[in-house]
Amino acid sequence: MRDLAPFTKCREDGKPRLMGIVNATPDSFHADSRVESVETAIERGIAMWEQGADWVDVGGESTRPGASPVNVEQEIDRVIPIIEGLRNGNPNGLISIDTRHHEVAKAALDAGANMINDVSGLREQKMFDLVVDTKSPVCIMHMLGEPRNMQEKPQYLDVVSEVSKHLLDTAERLINAGHPANLIILDPGIGFGKTMEHNLSLLGKSENLRGDSDFSILWGVSRKSIFKDILNREKSEQRLAGTLGVAAQAFCQGIDILRVHDVTEHNDLLIMMSKLRCAANE
Repeated sequence: MRDLAPFTKCREDGKPRLMGIVNATPDSFHADSRVESVETAIERGIAMWEQGADWVDVGGESTRPGASPVNVEQEIDRVIPIIEGLRNGNPNGLISIDTRHHEVAKAALDAGANMINDVSGLREQKMFDLVVDTKSPVCIMHMLGEPRNMQEKPQYLDVVSEVSKHLLDTAERLINAGHPANLIILDPGIGFGKTMEHNLSLLGKSENLRGDSDFSILWGVSRKSIFKDILNREKSEQRLAGTLGVAAQAFCQGIDILRVHDVTEHNDLLIMMSKLRCAANE
């Protein structure tokens, strides 16, 4: 079996690994990320690998603020043909399934997906059990509440401490159940039940998430509303520059994976930063 642990860590030259986003949904917050057909989704995912992505993350339910849930059958119908097409198009490509439902995750793994990316942070016991049983790489994300209500006055006493504890406790439960620590990725959940101040605190202190086991860290900040709050960029189409600024900080902080809409631009940025770092150290 292929060892996927190295692909949960940043590259040897310090570049975060890139996870390209493929949304099989009609209502994702960034309109350009939506795909209208299975064929288009497969083409986009294969193109992302060619542009430098290590992972392609396929999702069939929008979890933007205020989003309504999707039933499991519809979600499966949306994502499985795409995963099968990606797997046939690139047998060695790495695929992540973005879901909070164990039935969808199981069907995705059976169709060829390699990782489970759960925005609900393994709240569902059957999802937890599936991760342990399959020993698959897993991304555990922190979310306060549910997508439909998570941005209704989110409050914390200490956001960094509370988010870190929640994620590390879940990771510890996985390890105690027999899951390999080097296949666990932690995501602070930027924009998922957080204010702008909460988001900035988490981005500034992500090292708190690593814990004693040196867990991998994923940032999913691409084109989110934090750039509306800070830069006054109302539309997601206007937020690429801000997103790349966060990616630059991720490189400096040693973040392992960046989940992004724009693979080419991120790959160019990270290559240049790596070259500059090498030149400075010569």
